[in-house]
Amino acid sequence: MSNFNLQPSIKVKHQYSCQKGWAEIAAQLAAASARVLVVECYQGVHVENVIAEIEDHLKPALLINSQEAMLEPAQIQQMVQPDVTDDRVFGYLTRLKISAFFDSQKIAALRDQIQQTDGLVVIIGCGATLVMEKWDLLVYADMARWEIQQRMRRHEVDNLGLKNRHISDWMLLYKQGFFVDWRVLDRLKKQLFDKIDYLLDTNNPDQPKMVSYQAVLEGYNQAISQPFSVVPFFDPGPWGGQWMKEVCGLDRAEKNYAWCFNGVPEENSLLLDLGTDKIEIPSINLVFRHPEALLGAPVYGRFGDEFPIRFDFLDTMGGGNLSLQVHPLTQYIQQEFGMHYTQDESYYIMDAKPGAQVYLGLKEGVAPEAFIAALQKAQSDGSTFDDEQFVQTFPANKHDHFLIPAGTVHCQGKDSMVLEISATPYIFTFKLYDWGRVGMDGRPRPINIAHGQEVIQWNRTSDWTRKNLVNQVQQIAEGDGWIEEKTGLHAAEFIETRRHWFSKITHHHTGDSVHVLALVEGEQAIIESPQGQFDPFVLNFAEVVILPAALGAYSIRPYGPAEGKTCCTMKAFVRTQA
Repeated sequence: MSNFNLQPSIKVKHQYSCQKGWAEIAAQLAAASARVLVVECYQGVHVENVIAEIEDHLKPALLINSQEAMLEPAQIQQMVQPDVTDDRVFGYLTRLKISAFFDSQKIAALRDQIQQTDGLVVIIGCGATLVMEKWDLLVYADMARWEIQQRMRRHEVDNLGLKNRHISDWMLLYKQGFFVDWRVLDRLKKQLFDKIDYLLDTNNPDQPKMVSYQAVLEGYNQAISQPFSVVPFFDPGPWGGQWMKEVCGLDRAEKNYAWCFNGVPEENSLLLDLGTDKIEIPSINLVFRHPEALLGAPVYGRFGDEFPIRFDFLDTMGGGNLSLQVHPLTQYIQQEFGMHYTQDESYYIMDAKPGAQVYLGLKEGVAPEAFIAALQKAQSDGSTFDDEQFVQTFPANKHDHFLIPAGTVHCQGKDSMVLEISATPYIFTFKLYDWGRVGMDGRPRPINIAHGQEVIQWNRTSDWTRKNLVNQVQQIAEGDGWIEEKTGLHAAEFIETRRHWFSKITHHHTGDSVHVLALVEGEQAIIESPQGQFDPFVLNFAEVVILPAALGAYSIRPYGPAEGKTCCTMKAFVRTQA
């Protein structure tokens, strides 16, 4: 039986009531006796459902959908097109603000209507706070990014200001959400943090919940004072495997699980435990609210309110190869997509079957024009790409660590389980070859040879890769019952990784960077504060924990069934000193 925690949460220590169901929510809102009630919504919220329920329960004198005050959909699509582009996958991170989506004349007309209305006025939707400058009560309906993606796949939600949910390719909804909608609404959300009265959680539309925003703010404060885990989510894929079903206790009836995002605040959620119930919020909110305490001053100074480290799992045990791929160099990602750092990464092998391998770098003497021509031919006529002619492979065994700085051609092979430790911007992957497969939606997965050929580092061939990227392990310290090793990443990457083998207690300090840590050997370990500043945190095998920079000192030791045995953790942090 798996001990993997699928629903980790942060305990809010003070008592807060949680309204459950629309009847309780409406009663709480009615008790506030507000004349103007605003329900600001994140993209992905079922706005029409919220409107219907509020109208049914509160029966306002005037109810306004904020989209009534927006530009016409055709105008919005024209405005965002330079950022959305015609590419199926890639766009440009927008600099637009929410005000650009609104028509000032429509806002003026609605404000006149509000002034002339006696009784309760309710404004609901994305950008609802722009319709009326002053309000009596502000409810924020937030939405987990993973749930938004599920709704996009089911064609349930529109992009910001549009009516496009029924377009055939859901990836276009996601792309516009990633490059435009979420950037615009995150800018607005940050401005509203200290103005919100209630949080509305409709991630489960059949069980809406509402809580005082004071509880949420306390939850944020609690999170930065203790180790915490975000809520993992799992997704199938055309190359997916079977390992996570067993280890993480997942549904055996599913065909496979390819990914687990379990340390990606940009994508994951936080669960706040109120005692009587739990509410779900995007974990990126914590980064927005307390970036310096969470990340550390030097990391915050470099990356702003973005979380630069990502941990996730890639499962090919009993599955297939990932796509052959490459990630953009920093200059290229800045120039083409408006992102200021790139996806350097690494593969840490959690488990592997005999014969497993990692594709890493090119073989000696590969001519760039021959390599690209072979890829283009496979893409155009469906022929098989001769990977053995061009790409170097290395055997993959448990606890191997392969470093993959941007510009390196790479691919995880079948029959392995990888902990991917990388920088955050995961969407910027240039697939070069995908073994003739289609995605889970039945469509061919996008191939990006044109982008890829611009960033491939042709000098990263067999000898260089073997000397610089494969198992660059150095023992740097040891003590009674423990060994510390440096395993990477490459000098071109800003993330440092440390591996600790321990049968007794090991002592750590966050220094001036957030730590992200996974238990990669042993059943359980416990994280404790030497000064008792936070409650002990139990970490099970394969779980990931975030340790805010503000914590300072902490210790880890084997726990429960692992006591007296050897455990191992992989830790990542941002290099802040040369």
